[in-house]
Amino acid sequence: MELNERTLRKLEYDRILERLAQHCVSEMGREMALSLRPKGKLWQVQEGLSETTEAKEVLRLRPNVPLAAFHDIRPHLRKTAVGGILEAAELQQVAAALRISRQVRAFLLGDEKKGDDKKSTPILTALAEGLGVYREAETEIDRCIVGEGEVADDASPELLKIRRTMKTIQNRVREKLDALIRNPDTQKYLQDALVTVRGDRYVVPVRSEYRSQIPGLIHDQSASGATVFIEPMAVVELNNELKRNQAAERTEIIRILRDLSLLVAKDAEDIGVSLEVLARLDFIFAKGKLSARMDAGEPAVNTQGKLKIRQGRHPLIAGKVVPVTIELGHAFDTLVITGPNTGGKTVTLKTVGLLTLMAQSGLHVPAEADTELSLFEHIFVDIGDEQSIEQSLSTFSSHMTNIVGILQEVGPSSLVLLDELGAGTDPTEGAALAQAIMEHLLARGAKTIATTHYSELKAFAYSHDRVENASVEFDVETLRPTYRLLIGRPGRSNAFEISLRLGLREDVVKRSRSLLSQEERDVADLIEHLEANQVTAEREREEAERLRREAEELRRKLEQREQAFREKEAAILEKAREEAYAIVRKAREESDRIVRSLREIMNRAPVKEEMARAESERQRLREIQNKLGEEREHQEGGAGPLALKSVKVGQTVFVPRLNQKGTVLTLPNPQGELQIQAGILKLNVKLAELQGTKEDKPKIGQTEYAAMARGKAREMSRELDFRGTTADEAIELVEKYLDDAYLAGLDSVCLIHGKGTGALRAAIRSYLQKHRYVKSFRSGEHGEGGVGVTVVELKG
Repeated sequence: MELNERTLRKLEYDRILERLAQHCVSEMGREMALSLRPKGKLWQVQEGLSETTEAKEVLRLRPNVPLAAFHDIRPHLRKTAVGGILEAAELQQVAAALRISRQVRAFLLGDEKKGDDKKSTPILTALAEGLGVYREAETEIDRCIVGEGEVADDASPELLKIRRTMKTIQNRVREKLDALIRNPDTQKYLQDALVTVRGDRYVVPVRSEYRSQIPGLIHDQSASGATVFIEPMAVVELNNELKRNQAAERTEIIRILRDLSLLVAKDAEDIGVSLEVLARLDFIFAKGKLSARMDAGEPAVNTQGKLKIRQGRHPLIAGKVVPVTIELGHAFDTLVITGPNTGGKTVTLKTVGLLTLMAQSGLHVPAEADTELSLFEHIFVDIGDEQSIEQSLSTFSSHMTNIVGILQEVGPSSLVLLDELGAGTDPTEGAALAQAIMEHLLARGAKTIATTHYSELKAFAYSHDRVENASVEFDVETLRPTYRLLIGRPGRSNAFEISLRLGLREDVVKRSRSLLSQEERDVADLIEHLEANQVTAEREREEAERLRREAEELRRKLEQREQAFREKEAAILEKAREEAYAIVRKAREESDRIVRSLREIMNRAPVKEEMARAESERQRLREIQNKLGEEREHQEGGAGPLALKSVKVGQTVFVPRLNQKGTVLTLPNPQGELQIQAGILKLNVKLAELQGTKEDKPKIGQTEYAAMARGKAREMSRELDFRGTTADEAIELVEKYLDDAYLAGLDSVCLIHGKGTGALRAAIRSYLQKHRYVKSFRSGEHGEGGVGVTVVELKG
């Protein structure tokens, strides 16, 4: 499909792409959104529309798609491919992308999805199969890198040993320096009683005039020169040892980062493919979100130049929009729209053009379900005033320059949208030019919609088979346009009616009418008669359409309810059969065990009789089990017929013919009928058709429940990792986890939420402030994960 940027700009296509990009979670997805262009092949368009439909349906049924924000890690992958070593923060970005890839794959392909679900989303399923799972790299990076790009103490035994040594040395240095600054003999030489660091070495601030009183190495001095920072000789060797360990620490960290980078490099090419798929899914789900936001739907698409927009809305106009219903390419190829300047003619042109571009880009359009659009190789527009001062072009010349270019390229697969065709020059010549241009477009096979003020073009439309009139309705009573487009009806100037409403003398208006020729008056009367007939027909059609849609919606809802009832009934019966089978099977196993025991007893007559009786009971149980396979009676059946006096509103009853329980809504009337609620159905039934229900089984007591909860909690982990979840999901997980931890008697736990944007951390901490079991909480320390974790102390 060939489109120039001017057409896209005039139809505001770029603003649609900006809105689409806002729904993406990744920069790669946003790049795809902003570079989206209309497609020219039917299969491309249908695939784009289908993937949007699939994404929208997935979001409707399962809105918690685990597609969180992820970085563009392609530079990191290229770096590892040539042997480069990634920084800790870069490795964390890689691990995050791998985690999201794994979670999205599990979401779209997981066991919880049935075969029918996968068949309903073939495009998303195929893409998800292209997402790789790289557990080793993901797990190892998460183990070694914590917090905000810190290498964990236990990333390797050697690093743990080095850091413990460093901590010991630091403590010894501080002890010596603390003793020095607390010593009354040396305090008088110090500028401040504190220990600080200069050049990675511990120093104390000494007044310049007393520098000789504190033996040591001078590392720095203040800007004023009043203070020098001295490393006392007592800690020089310790600081040297600390520096050696810091160098060893850096060497070990580089080794760890190299090993992790090699893990990534091993699958760098496949990870790159997964990343591209992930970005594609981000883009597709953004299309689904945009469709839901605009209340849009998938249109039918053809290649015959036929379009039929039903209740289409311009997607960029805020507030309540009067929808447009328009068609082209069926009974006519050119539509001439007339009406007042503020009536919405230009908006109609832009709506048709923009919805066509959106559909060819694989985007849903804000219109009714039976909307159909066509694929066009070219879309030409001449909309708005493009007067050029630099080129000394008038409005008419500017429009005509555009039209000259259109006529040179137009063909059978072209859509042409012309606003105020022939305007800006002498009306007679302008009308003649407009008619000639439309005749040429018809001869070239183009589909054209044009707006105009010229009455001559109304007559042209009446006289030509493939041209149709249309107008924007105007309410003479309110002197305002209604913005409704009326096909088959030319617009009127309404000059006389408007003048009268505004207060012009009636005799002046009457004189004006008399100045019209008889032919002009006949045409005006004809148009008025046509308008009246069309308004009546349009209203009747709209009412018939409304009734048809209501009937169709009612039929659909009834079918859904019937299907849901059948599924529920089948599930209840199946569950009852399974439970009955389990009871009988257990009883039969017990009887078999008893019989085997009896056979081991001495062969005495009384014993033989008991064994015979046991065999008889076992056989009876087998017969019961076989019989249950043929019966369909609900396990929770009735407990006998109900008496009239015993029925109460709100009472639970059993309906044998439905195999379902219900709730009494009304007391029986004199004929013995009452109303009950059974699932989603309200039914009027005879009292004789109902039975009482059995008592519920006793529930496990609170003490037993607590004991079971404690038994389970004793085996729980002291850490909860909920990275990648939403705030609501995380709070639900944390609430259950803290309850179990408290029951288990844990004194503290670690909540791992990751760094991210900080929103998840803020939500969790806000929740913790009000939790009944939380005594205090803090961020993780160095080696614990930093701000990426929250350590919670529980009440005793």
